[in-house]
Amino acid sequence: MKKCLVLLDAGFLSKLSKHFGKGKYLIYDIIKFAKNLAKKQRFYCKHIFYYTAPPFQSEKPIENEEKRKEKYDKFIKKLSKNKDLTIREGRCQRLKINNKFIYKQKAVDSLAIMDLMSIPIEYPEINNIILLASDSDFVPVINRLKKLNIKTILYTYYEEKNRKSAFSTSNELIKSVHKYVLLTKQDFENCPLKK
Repeated sequence: MKKCLVLLDAGFLSKLSKHFGKGKYLIYDIIKFAKNLAKKQRFYCKHIFYYTAPPFQSEKPIENEEKRKEKYDKFIKKLSKNKDLTIREGRCQRLKINNKFIYKQKAVDSLAIMDLMSIPIEYPEINNIILLASDSDFVPVINRLKKLNIKTILYTYYEEKNRKSAFSTSNELIKSVHKYVLLTKQDFENCPLKK
């Protein structure tokens, strides 16, 4: 069985989980989820990279911020015990637009791009990558890897008939990959989290 690496964008996964859960986050095992995606492509998952950002913290964090950070730290600590997974953390930026706070992950895609570029050096035996994302920032690195005979399979989600959807995937990204697969609610439900 061919080996692959799986790269997961936690922000995109979280948004999708909430969408499929109709406003409530689905509870699932991230490790099983990644391994199942690989198995569906007839690959053995050699390693998983998980890209995330801690929740925003003010200079003097308010109670709600502290609780979110506590919950996040507990989750990351548990996840980091798995030797099959590497966690990469960007940061969370808070912007005030029209008197409303908007939160955005920063540097997360850059970390994933750095890891993708390192694959030929750190994983010379790997010729297949599974990427869970929707962003066109990945197009140049995917095209570069293609020249090195490394195929990228994209797992993503978009709604064709709904122009107002919160989900869209870059056409350039879809064109750049070897193959793309739309994620389903079933992909999350197939890997329940054991307590």
